[in-house]
Amino acid sequence: MQTIRHSEQTLRTALISKTPALVLQYENLDAGERRLMNEAFQPNSALFEPITLHSQSDWITSHPEAPQDFEQFFNDAKRKTPSPEKCNIYIQSIGSLGNTRIISEEYIKWLKGYCEAFFYGLTVKLLEPIPVSATRCSFRVNDNTKNLQIHAGDILNFLKRKKPENAFCVVGITMIDLYPRDSWNFVFGQASLTDGVGIFSFARYGSDFYSSHYEGKVKKLEKSSSSEYSVFDNYYIPEITSIFLLRSCKALLRWIDDESSDIPGITSKHSREGNVHLPKRAEAFKEWKEWIIKCLAVLQK
Repeated sequence: MQTIRHSEQTLRTALISKTPALVLQYENLDAGERRLMNEAFQPNSALFEPITLHSQSDWITSHPEAPQDFEQFFNDAKRKTPSPEKCNIYIQSIGSLGNTRIISEEYIKWLKGYCEAFFYGLTVKLLEPIPVSATRCSFRVNDNTKNLQIHAGDILNFLKRKKPENAFCVVGITMIDLYPRDSWNFVFGQASLTDGVGIFSFARYGSDFYSSHYEGKVKKLEKSSSSEYSVFDNYYIPEITSIFLLRSCKALLRWIDDESSDIPGITSKHSREGNVHLPKRAEAFKEWKEWIIKCLAVLQK
């Protein structure tokens, strides 16, 4: 077992840019935004926590990559930036996201709000949900887990064909497991930076996915030319109340409250009541704060 931990000096060297335009942007940030960025260099920061490698098969060990600092990232000729003509993020849900329509709508509402806040300045739009059959993608039953999987590459091709003209990118989301090619066991997600499309699965974030009692296992897969996608009808969907959602909600709330407490004359009590004008970066979160608090209350029961 190996632990990768970066020192404060290493992080400062990698993250701080000397590009005049970026230096000017930093100087124009307000106190709350500067404090948020400086959090990256603190010893106990949650932004760059130590990474534990459990074996030689871990991704970082088995897929070595050349290091990249922020300066290299910013000056990368292939890096895409939004424009007035392409400033919309589209979310395309594939298959059901919840066991009921209400759960699906609430989940996608939370995800949309989070994206709008994280990618500040871009508009997030929801495309009409579609069944797996609409993509005409290949699918299989995983030999190890015995759960259904859909082909990530086929989904990317579908999203590329359906990509709106004003889209910065189209992000497909699904509760069905993914695989990129026959020789691979699975993949959490796959994206094409060139085409501006991606597909990501939340299936393996379910608390029972790796359990021997996982309800998404398929005993036998039979295909027919007319109804081969019927196997996805009423297919098992993991509960939205996963550890992943709980951690996301907690991190989100902590950041909102911390940002609010930086405003002169505002106490932390007032910030929790939501009677403040949040700094501009946190403004997009304001509408969702009450809903997220309710999520936490339910998840922690």
